[in-house]
Parts: sequence; C-alpha cells; structure tokens
Amino acid sequence: MPSPLQSLIQSGTKLWLDSVDPELVAANRALGATGATSNPIIVGDLVKTGRFDRDLLELLRRGLSDEAIAWELTDQLVRSAQQVFHPAWHATKGDDGYVSFELDPLLEDLQLGPAHDIRVARYIELGRRWSKGHDNRMIKVPGTPAGLESLEELAASGVTLNVTLLFLMRQYQAARDAIWRGAQRRKSRERFKSVYSIFVSRIDVYTEKHAPQLSPAAQGQVGIVNAKWIWQENRRFWADKRLPLAQEMIFASTGTKKPGDDPCKYVAAFAGSDIETNPPATNDAAEKSGRTFTRQVDQFPPPAVLDEIRRKVDLVHLEKTLMAEGLQKFADPQKALLALIAKKRSALAA
Repeated sequence: MPSPLQSLIQSGTKLWLDSVDPELVAANRALGATGATSNPIIVGDLVKTGRFDRDLLELLRRGLSDEAIAWELTDQLVRSAQQVFHPAWHATKGDDGYVSFELDPLLEDLQLGPAHDIRVARYIELGRRWSKGHDNRMIKVPGTPAGLESLEELAASGVTLNVTLLFLMRQYQAARDAIWRGAQRRKSRERFKSVYSIFVSRIDVYTEKHAPQLSPAAQGQVGIVNAKWIWQENRRFWADKRLPLAQEMIFASTGTKKPGDDPCKYVAAFAGSDIETNPPATNDAAEKSGRTFTRQVDQFPPPAVLDEIRRKVDLVHLEKTLMAEGLQKFADPQKALLALIAKKRSALAA
C-alpha cells in the first residue's frame, strides 16, 4: 500500500518542497518530491541555525558585501538542491526536477524600489544572469506590473520561468500571454517550460476578514475554487499548442493558516494534476495522516456555492489587498536577511 505522499504522486501530482534546506531536500526527495523552491525567508531561517557559518565566513573573507553574500549563499543552496533533483529532470526530459530561484524582492520595495522601467530592465538582466548555465533552475518572477512586463523578453531569451505572487485569473492570463509571446520568438520550443504559482491560503484568510457574508459552505473554499478555475483555463489554453513539455500550475501557499483546519486541506483539494509546492510541515502532516489521496483537482462544490462565490467576493478589492500585503511580505524578508548577514558579519569577525 502506498504511503500518503506516494498516493498523492500516484494521483498525478508533482510534489515539490517549499524549502532548499539540504537536510529537508534529501528527506523529501526520499518521500518522492521532485522539485523545490527558494525565497529569502527560507535562506534567512537557514542562516539563523548557524549551520552555514563556515560558508558565510568564507564569503566574508572574499570581501563581499552583505547583499552579494545573500545572493551567493542563495545560489549555493539552490545549486545543491538542483543536484538532488537533477535525476528527475533528466528522467522526465525537462518536465520536472526544477528548483526555483527568486529574483531580488527589493525591486518591488514600496519605499525604495526603482522606477518601473528600471525594474523591468533589472528583472530581465537578473533573470538571464541567474539562469545562465542551469538546465533545471527556474527563475521566479512576481506577477507585478514590472515583473509581468519582463516575462516576454525573458521567455524569448530561453529562461525557464516560475511566475509567483499570482492570485487571480487576470494576473495569470497576463503572465501566460506574455510568456507565450516570448516562447514564439524562440528558434526552438523543445525546452520551453513555464509554471504559474497561484497562492491559495491567503485568499481564504482574506475572505474570512473581508467577506464574512459568505455561507459556511463557501467560506474557506474561495482559494481552492479560484485556483481550480485558473487550472482549468491553463489546461484549455495550452491544449492545442503541441509543446513537448507541460506548462503547469503550481498550487502554492498550501499550508493552512486557520487554527482547526485540516492541515491536508489544500494537499487533498489539488491532488491529481500539475504541481504542489508544500511547506515541509505540510508534507510531514500529509505523510503522517495515513490518508490515501485521490484525484480532486477537477472536483468543485455545488453550483450554488460557485454562484455565491462569484456574487459575493469583490475580486478587484481582493487583488488590490493581497498584492499590497504580498509586496510587503516579498520585500521585508530580503531586508531581514541582509540585516541578519550584517549581524553575522560582526559576530563572525569577533
């Protein structure tokens, strides 16, 4: 009998890990994970452990700035995870086995970020730089105005893309269309791969606060239904493109945030297709649950619930609110990582 995570994978889901901690990468690879992702929170938490002080000391001896150290350490961690998942990339001929590398979140800092055109140019420059020479690295670009505007050129340049910080259909379609325009400019699309990370649990946090009028049947389902609608649209769009690699959704932000919720709520809801990027604690909870996961990604609540969600959720306000919160959560961890490295610099020097 398969383990819970094995049953999830057998249902058709690609299991990725929301961490590049080398120990967790190895453990989750053994459980069947075939990819991973990185961000400044993950890197900062690893720095706090002290396990990477020797690496930091070596980078300090090279005379690097705090910012350069942050990116060198991120690059090292992502490279290490790439090595673990490269056999999956090779076995699937580039359809799986990726590790995502997030570009500089400070480009979107609400106070310090540069002008729009400079942001676009920097995303293109950094995307090309950090992807060069890597066959199983995805470059993570946010679904902000500047991020979206950079996608066509990045895709045309051959960069493998993971568009993050996506909440609604409008953002997804803008990202997808830009990437497809870029892909059509390539001489070959044999290795063209793109994924679109839809944030789920944050939407349910939003509706608890901003849409209390939802019935018990609809409350807590909006993030799931929204992501499934976008998943359906993504399958429809790519169905006739005759591409060798799948262009997929990533169901992200899959850790539950409401006390009392089943920790496997989102894991179960999206079982059966595309990619789930789960936090380590969510994968642990799923594996310990003893459950058998079966395909649910194409299952929806009753029509009356779907109609209620359409009528009662203000999508314009939702996007505005969650993007503002998302940008803050995007930039602040990078600032915290830089402050942590500065503190480490003093401690290690002493």
